[in-house]
Amino acid sequence: MSTATTELRRFLTITGQRFTTGQSAPEMFSPAVDKVWHDLLGTPAYAALCLETAGQPIRHVANNGHGRIAWVAAYEEAYGPLPEIWFTNNDGTVDQDAVARYRETGTVVAEWDCGPAGGDGDGDGDDVAPDQAETARR
Repeated sequence: MSTATTELRRFLTITGQRFTTGQSAPEMFSPAVDKVWHDLLGTPAYAALCLETAGQPIRHVANNGHGRIAWVAAYEEAYGPLPEIWFTNNDGTVDQDAVARYRETGTVVAEWDCGPAGGDGDGDGDDVAPDQAETARR
């Protein structure tokens, strides 16, 4: 299992925990982990992964933002410090400055353009697979 796949599993676990406790959806700020997510969307393996990790179906939705990543402390409590894959882009380049800031401060400030939502969807246009324009931008 790749590091990005392991991290997607962890992200979905945290997503399920946050949804169960009424917290906001965690921000998906890693292009490398998000790519694995996109690759799995719509597959039977993804549906099974969601039930195993989050305990419910998890949709992928557009959700643009920038700021402090709210779920880092929960991640660290469960798994330890975030690995570098969270600071890696699609071509494998690690943002060493972002890693250093995280290691020094314990916080992550980043941009994101998507995130999870609970449930099976309600026909409101949420992503179930990446569209071609979004894929081309990544």
